Amino acid sequence: MGKALWIGIFTLTLIWSGIHPKDQFTWFLETIPAMIGAVVLAATYRSFRLTALVYCLILIHCLVLMVGGHYTYAEVPLFDVIRDYFNMARNNYDKLGHFVQGFVPAMIAREIIKRKHIINGNMMSSFFIVCFCLAFSAFYELIEWWVAIATGDSAEAFLGTQGYVWDTQSDMAYALLGSICSLLLLSGWHNRQLKSLMNM
Repeated sequence: MGKALWIGIFTLTLIWSGIHPKDQFTWFLETIPAMIGAVVLAATYRSFRLTALVYCLILIHCLVLMVGGHYTYAEVPLFDVIRDYFNMARNNYDKLGHFVQGFVPAMIAREIIKRKHIINGNMMSSFFIVCFCLAFSAFYELIEWWVAIATGDSAEAFLGTQGYVWDTQSDMAYALLGSICSLLLLSGWHNRQLKSLMNM
């Protein structure tokens, strides 16, 4: 994916997301990580250019955040349809979001570790990546808790628990699953892209 296409998709989706969102405060909370991420990518593009795979994964993660920000994670229409069709108790878009929260950072961490030679050995690096993703997910849950305490009822849509008592634990479990799936499914593809990048 070319740089211009990446920027175009990101920008247009962010603009759409910000037009009459379900809740303005929730929109800001959900999309600010994507905006910060875009700034970081722009700042590091020349000094530490990532593989095309990782850039695409980051864009997908940003799109998930923007859709969740527009509708709130509990009210994404497609997942209402899925809920009703399968007689589910809740809208599970947030679980997709947390799965992606493990799936994408796993490849970002893997790229940094491999290219900077931080950890030797595939098994040890994979173990560290999974631990990092789980820790990152847990830290995000702490942020949600702090925001809820600071803002009270106005953070209800941001939390998106929908009355599910195990929401926090299941969010972390989905991120853990996402990181494992990412390593299992994408490591070979990622290795080929890393090799091509190093030979440029």
